[in-house]
Amino acid sequence: MKLDPKIPTGPIEKKWDKHRFDMKLVNPANKRRYEVIVVGTGLAGASAAATMGELGYRVKVFTFHDSPRRAHSIAAQGGINAAKNYQGDGDSIFRLFYDTVKGGDFRSREANVYRLAELSVNIIDQAVAQGVPFAREYGGLLANRSFGGAQVSRTFYARGQTGQQLLLGCYQALERQVAAGTVQMYARHEMLDVVVVDGVARGIITRDLVNGRVESHAAHAVVLATGGYSNVFFLSTNAKGCNVTATWRAAKKGAGFANPCFTQIHPTCIPPAGEYQSKLTLMSESLRNDGRIWVPSMAGDTRPASEIGEDERDYYLERIYPSFGNLSPRDISSRRAKEMVDSGHGVGPLSNGVYLDFKHAIERLGRDVISDRYGNLFEMYEKITGEDPYQVPMRIYPAPHYTMGGLWVDYNLQTTVPGLFAIGEANFSDHGANRLGASALMQGLADGYFVIPLTIGNYLAAVPRQSVDTTHAAFGDAERDVTARNARLLEARGKKTVDAFHIELGRLMWDRCGMERDAEGLRGALDAIPELRERFWSEVCVPGVGETLNQSLEKAGRVADFLEFAEVMCYDALARDESCGAHYRSEHTTPDGEAKRDDEHFAFVSVWEFQGVGESPTLHREPLLFENVQLSTRSYK
Repeated sequence: MKLDPKIPTGPIEKKWDKHRFDMKLVNPANKRRYEVIVVGTGLAGASAAATMGELGYRVKVFTFHDSPRRAHSIAAQGGINAAKNYQGDGDSIFRLFYDTVKGGDFRSREANVYRLAELSVNIIDQAVAQGVPFAREYGGLLANRSFGGAQVSRTFYARGQTGQQLLLGCYQALERQVAAGTVQMYARHEMLDVVVVDGVARGIITRDLVNGRVESHAAHAVVLATGGYSNVFFLSTNAKGCNVTATWRAAKKGAGFANPCFTQIHPTCIPPAGEYQSKLTLMSESLRNDGRIWVPSMAGDTRPASEIGEDERDYYLERIYPSFGNLSPRDISSRRAKEMVDSGHGVGPLSNGVYLDFKHAIERLGRDVISDRYGNLFEMYEKITGEDPYQVPMRIYPAPHYTMGGLWVDYNLQTTVPGLFAIGEANFSDHGANRLGASALMQGLADGYFVIPLTIGNYLAAVPRQSVDTTHAAFGDAERDVTARNARLLEARGKKTVDAFHIELGRLMWDRCGMERDAEGLRGALDAIPELRERFWSEVCVPGVGETLNQSLEKAGRVADFLEFAEVMCYDALARDESCGAHYRSEHTTPDGEAKRDDEHFAFVSVWEFQGVGESPTLHREPLLFENVQLSTRSYK
C-alpha cells in the first residue's frame, strides 16, 4: 500500500492557493458528463453534493434516513470555530492552526490543518448567506463564545442548535439542486459495498431499506461522508444508527484505515441511569463557558449539592489547570472526571458523575441571560433527568463521542483506492489524537463546500472519461457477496438478540480500549473479540426475511461489521506504545498523570491494510513532519 499524502510544496500559508492553481480543471460543459456518488447527507455529504451539483456534475446522493435532515450532524450543539477575530482578542488563522495541532497532541498533518483554519472564515460567510441564524451581539454583529483548548473566543453558535441550523442551510442548498435536476436523492438506502474495477472505485452496492432490494449504482467517483464509529462502544453520544459499515466495507476493498484507536471521549455527557440504557445524551461543551465543574472534597459525601458549602467543594479543573480551567481540552477534562469518580468523589444516585454548576453564573448574569444562552439545553436535561439545572447542578460524565480515526486520505481527500474519496468524520481527519470542541462542523463544511468540489475535479480531469455502468461483472460479484452475507445473517437462528452481542462488545471495548488502555487489556481484547464474533454468527437470532423492510437485518449487519472492525482498533491501540491525546496508555504517563508522547518512535499516522477476517492487518506509516509548530509537551496549566 503506497501512502503519498500529496502535500504541496512551499510555505504553509500558500500551499492551498498554489495547489488550487496547479490542479487540473474540468470544462463547465464537460462536468455534466461525469457522475459522482455521495454517500451520507450530514454536513460534509450534503454540502459536497449541493456544491458539486451547483458546479454541474451529475450527483447521486444516498442516505439511510428518510430525510437528509436526520443526519447526526443535527446533534452538534455548541458551535463552529472560525478565525474571524471578531472579538479582537488575538485570534488568527495561525492561532487556530496552532491550537488544533496542539489540541490533537501533534498527531495531525500540518498542511491539512492549516487549510482547515484558512477555510474556516469562508464557512461563516457561506452559512450567513444561507440564512443560518447565528447568535448576534446587541449591535448586530455575530457573537462568539469560548470552547475547550483555546484562550480566545472564536466559536460561532445558534443557541444550542448550531448543527441543526447549519444542516438546514446545507439541506436547502441540496434540495435546490435536487429540484434543478443535477442531484438525484436516494433516501432509505444503505451502502453495503464499494465496487472496484481494475483498482479504481466505480460505484457502490446498496440495500433499499423499505423493500429490501439490493441494487448497484455506478459513477466516475465515489465520496464517502458517512460519519464516525463510536457506537462500537454501544453506549455513546452518537445516534443509534451511526455505524462503521461504509468505511469498513471500503477498507475491505483496499482503502487504508488510519488511526482507528483515536476515539474521543466527551467530558459533558449525562451519566448512564442504569444497565439497560440504549444510548447517552450529550450536553454541549458550550455549557463549560459559564458552568463550573466540581465534586465534594470528601470522598463518599452523599449530601445534596445545596448542603455542600463552598469550602467543601473541589473545583478540580480550575485547581489543576488555572490557565484554562473548565475549558480545558476534552481528553484532559474527561480523564480528570474519571479520576474523581474512581477515587470515590462521584455524585448522583449511582455516584457516577461530577457536577456542572450554574449557580454562580445565574447570580452574576441573571437567569434570563443563562436561559438565552442555553435554554434549550437546560430543557433537554430536565426532560431526561427530571432535575431543574436552574435549581440544582447538572450531573455529567465522559462518554464516547467523535472518532478522529477513519479512512486514510491524501491532501486531495482521496483514499488509497483511486476514485474513492472520504470527507468529514469518515476520513482520519485533521484533528490528530483529540478533537477540539466546535471543530467537527468546521471540518465537515470545509471538506464539503470548499475542498472536495475542487479536488474531485482534479481527479476526473486526469483520468480517461470512460463510460461506467452496472453491467460490468464487478457489480454482479459485489451484489452476490452482499446478498450472501445478508442471507447468512438471516439463516442464523440462535437465541440471543443482536443488541445482546453489541452490548457485550461495547463493554469489552470500553473496558479495554476506552478512556484508558494498557497492553494487557488490549491483548485480552484481541483474544476475546474473535471468540465473541464466532458466537455472534452461531448464536444470534435475526428474524424476518431480506426482501422487505427488516430493521433487525440492518442492525445485525452493522454489528457484524463492528465485530470485525473492533479488532483493528485494538491492534492500533496496542501498536501505538505511547500516550497521546485521547489515546491514553496507562503505562505512558507523566508524574502528574498527563499523556506522555514518544515523538521519536510514533510521530506518524498509522494506516492499516485489511488482510482478511481474523487475520492480522498490516501496518503502514505516514511520517508526520512539523515545520511550523514546534513539538512540545502539551500544557494547559
